[in-house]
Amino acid sequence: MCRWRRVQNTYKICGHVYDMPDEMIQCDNRYCKFSSTHPGTCVPPGCTSSCWQYRQFPEQYNPKIDALCPRCLRGGRIP
Repeated sequence: MCRWRRVQNTYKICGHVYDMPDEMIQCDNRYCKFSSTHPGTCVPPGCTSSCWQYRQFPEQYNPKIDALCPRCLRGGRIP
C-alpha cells in the first residue's frame, strides 16, 4: 500500500532536530487505488470491494547524523 514517509533528522553534535517534508512512497500494488499501477478501468463499486481504499500508517524515519545541522554550519560554528 502507498504510504507517507516522515523524516526527522537529528544532528548529534549540536542536538538540533529538523523535520523534512513528508514524502509519498508509491507501491506497485495494482489493488491499491493510490498506486500508479492501479488500472483506470477499476471503478466503484467493484474497486471499493477489491482494492485498498486508504493509505498505510505513515512510515517514520529518524536518522542520527554525526555532524552539525545546516544552520549551525552556516553560522560558522566549529564542532
